[in-house]
Amino acid sequence: MRTGRIERNTSETKILVEVNLDGTGQYDISTGIGFLDHMVEQFSRHSLIDVTMKVDGDLHVDQHHTTEDSALALGQAISQALGDKAGIGRYGSSFSPMDETLARVALDISGRPFLVWNAAFTQEKLGELDTELIEHWFQSIAQTAGITLHIELLYGQNNHHICEAIYKGFARAMRTAVESDPRKGNAIPSTKGQLGG
Repeated sequence: MRTGRIERNTSETKILVEVNLDGTGQYDISTGIGFLDHMVEQFSRHSLIDVTMKVDGDLHVDQHHTTEDSALALGQAISQALGDKAGIGRYGSSFSPMDETLARVALDISGRPFLVWNAAFTQEKLGELDTELIEHWFQSIAQTAGITLHIELLYGQNNHHICEAIYKGFARAMRTAVESDPRKGNAIPSTKGQLGG
């Protein structure tokens, strides 16, 4: 089983994240931000990556540290579970519809973090989550998981649908990218013989 476990303790947040890349989409999420919990649950369920995430953050200040650090820790746990990335699909993409909304997510677990974000929200909050932090969440997970990540909203009006379509698209793309391909055996999916740099 490909698993990762990260404990991240700072003066701003205390976090425990555990992942199992070969799971069934089981989750136990508690960040203190209800809408963020809902989105990470969607990620787990649709990627089939089991995720435990416990966050005690400085929400009396604002949501920034909790949102950012939860994504950093999740990315670190995924990177740890991937190891040298031998045999993985590496690439993943998904068109994700939700009612009137359609999002497109494409990614490469390349070891070279990069985010292209082409989406926007027309309200400041979803539940209690500041929508400006959603792009930052994806930037943070791309950074520590070593993902080149392209996210585009093709169209949509309902802000909840937009956000959920993006998270579900990310989940489906990650499912494809992290899955082991038996035809690849233990080969690193790069002609360089390594990923990153």
